[in-house]
Amino acid sequence: MDPTDWENPDDWELINDDGFVYKRKKLRRQDSIATSSAANQPPNPEDSTKNLRERKRKVLLKLREKYSKEILQWERLSSTLQELEASSQTQLQARQGICNTLTFTDPSTSEERSLTNSTHRRLVDDLLSQVEAQEAIIYGVSHLCDVAEALCSAQEERLKQQFFDLPIWESSPCELIAGLTEQ
Repeated sequence: MDPTDWENPDDWELINDDGFVYKRKKLRRQDSIATSSAANQPPNPEDSTKNLRERKRKVLLKLREKYSKEILQWERLSSTLQELEASSQTQLQARQGICNTLTFTDPSTSEERSLTNSTHRRLVDDLLSQVEAQEAIIYGVSHLCDVAEALCSAQEERLKQQFFDLPIWESSPCELIAGLTEQ
């Protein structure tokens, strides 16, 4: 054997892959040699300041994007709140207007008296129709609940009857054994 055939043991590395151990040749890269020589050189202060500025810029851009999204969400919430306030104000004003027209003042003329009576009747009729509609809805829901309860109780009775029809309840042990062997 020629001594040149012998390989340097430092060219091999041990690899442990989840309990499977083997040797392989070390990979040598020209890039690693170039980076090691670059690592030996002192860092350039101008490059480090550029890198620092770039990192700061990226962080600030991310913060700006995050805060702009948050500001948009707050603006949406604020506009929704303002819309709700405006609609509640209009409803309140409408209610106050109805209450002002329905004040129980002593009308001096018969025309005013008939006008207030007609508005009162109209208001009572509207309220009565609303109550009747609510009553119909409650009746419908109550009827649906009764139907659902009847269905549930019928299903429960069917399930109970299956257990009552078992041969174990037969009076004769011979019939019980015969029933169990049949199944």
